[in-house]
Amino acid sequence: MSSPAFRFRLATLDDAPALLSIYAPYVEKTAISFEYDVPSLDEFRRRIADISRKYPYLVAEDENGQLLGYAYTHTFIARKAYDHCAESTIYLALDARKHGLGKRFYRAIEELSLAQNIYNLYACIGEPQGADDEYLTDNSIRFHEHMGFRRIGVFTRSGCKFGRWYNMSWAEKLLMEHPEHPEPVIPFRHHRRHHRHIHLRRASRPRQADCYPDLCGRQAGAEGNVLICFDPAHRCAA
Repeated sequence: MSSPAFRFRLATLDDAPALLSIYAPYVEKTAISFEYDVPSLDEFRRRIADISRKYPYLVAEDENGQLLGYAYTHTFIARKAYDHCAESTIYLALDARKHGLGKRFYRAIEELSLAQNIYNLYACIGEPQGADDEYLTDNSIRFHEHMGFRRIGVFTRSGCKFGRWYNMSWAEKLLMEHPEHPEPVIPFRHHRRHHRHIHLRRASRPRQADCYPDLCGRQAGAEGNVLICFDPAHRCAA
């Protein structure tokens, strides 16, 4: 299956309606999200603003400007000693799945996390109650395994949705060897303040067919560099 053209940029509050429409089916029809009710637009805007103060909140948009999904990191546990850890979250539009977009989102998130001096990523994943569970599959579990996460623990029957109990598993990925004296975590807003855009080198050398356009319309080269603009209105010269 061919991968559609898309580009990454940072989310803005104006993206909230489109992102909420991507998120809503996961709340209403699945146990991927453990929320019962779709949040209000104001609440969703507040979440974007709160997360963006410290962490990257990425969106992918196609060549027509339609949003295909979003991914971000956020606080793992709100204690200072956990600063070098973050939890990852990703949601894709239902028709944007199975194109490799999730993998590319995660590669970008991992590199941005390293730029912040974050060394551990965690994912909280619901586990389906059998192969015939109509609300949840094991796709997320398998995706995170493919991305190098390992399952490190399970909260047994910790979530109840649609009249059934779900286990919640934690998966972990260590992004690098931990330094003896770690540098302080850099809030992501500091990157936005001092740079117009950031180049990312993909975590592994891609096949040429895996390359994709960056925000400014150029094709990523054989080295797999990706440009993420911090100003959604900006377009670099091709």
